[in-house]
Amino acid sequence: MGIFDFLSGEFIDVIHWTDNTRDTMVWRFEREGHEIKYGAKLTVREGQSAVFVHEGRLADVFTPGLYMLETNNMPIMTTLQHWDHGFKSPFKSEVYFVNTTRFNDLKWGTKNPVICRDPEFGPVRLRAFGTYSIKVSDPAKFLVEIVGTDGEFTMDEISFQIRNILVQEFSRTIARAGIPVMDMAANTRELGQLVGKEISAQLAEYGLSMPELYVENISLPPAVEEVMDKRSSMGVIGNLNEYMQFQAAEALGRDGGGAAAIQAGLGAGLGMQIGHAAAQQVGPWGAKPAGATATAALPPAPPPVEHVWHIAENGQTKGPFSKAAMGRMATEGALTRETMVWTPGQDGWMQAEDVAELAQLFTVLPPPPPPPAV
Repeated sequence: MGIFDFLSGEFIDVIHWTDNTRDTMVWRFEREGHEIKYGAKLTVREGQSAVFVHEGRLADVFTPGLYMLETNNMPIMTTLQHWDHGFKSPFKSEVYFVNTTRFNDLKWGTKNPVICRDPEFGPVRLRAFGTYSIKVSDPAKFLVEIVGTDGEFTMDEISFQIRNILVQEFSRTIARAGIPVMDMAANTRELGQLVGKEISAQLAEYGLSMPELYVENISLPPAVEEVMDKRSSMGVIGNLNEYMQFQAAEALGRDGGGAAAIQAGLGAGLGMQIGHAAAQQVGPWGAKPAGATATAALPPAPPPVEHVWHIAENGQTKGPFSKAAMGRMATEGALTRETMVWTPGQDGWMQAEDVAELAQLFTVLPPPPPPPAV
């Protein structure tokens, strides 16, 4: 074996990359003068691709495997250099390793509220946030369009741009979807799929793909959420008078002397009734008016609770409507006996004719005519 064969065997390169950072997308193999020996071994592991750039031009892309860098397995570089014979001297090239695994648990969120038109509440402002994953699907295109000559390209350098694209498309999608705010929690998966589908073409221009996109939460402004909580509380309470009586009984029970407190309360109420009766018997000058009776005036009855109603049609809810509005709808035919209705405090949806308060609306209308006699 000659001295030159010995030296060429001693200086054979081993080109490989192992990543411990978990956020590096592209890493350039550093070599003095970018000289790579002919016959060097290139190791490309699973989840990687190796991109060769020769004299400023993209030469070839290697998928996972072990390669000997020779002219017989590098046809593109052979064409660039016109290597038509056994060329055994070093050649100057750059090797970029591209991480093709998924980058998971990346955060996104709307900086400013998205204004949408809700079918029930009207114009509303929504905020949303979630997670997504990104992956390099075309290493050559990603290197040309995004990385350039950066020797170490990390996920942080492109995550801001991806979030801008994602939030913009989410705003457009949610504004056009027409999904009621109350039903968005049940449709977050569909919203994520719609947004991911819309931005897939734009990400493909960068050599990227988005395998997963999750919408974790969609929220309203705090003031609106507070009003909705109060509205829900009213629906749970139901009859306000009965709830107040229950609260008073609970307060008496917590005082410790329940019986004594009740007796004291009854005594105070009886004293007030006696004083009120005496005031009625004595006139403005201290004398009882002629023909006056000693009857005590009873306190006025509390006003009836006005119910509001919701209507279910074609899988959507409408309302709330007052009883007067429901009466007009019954007259116009928009409300029938079979229409499903609901009001706070009612146990589930019911047909309008089964609700005593609404059944009165149909008694003033003639029933449907009987079938013609055969």
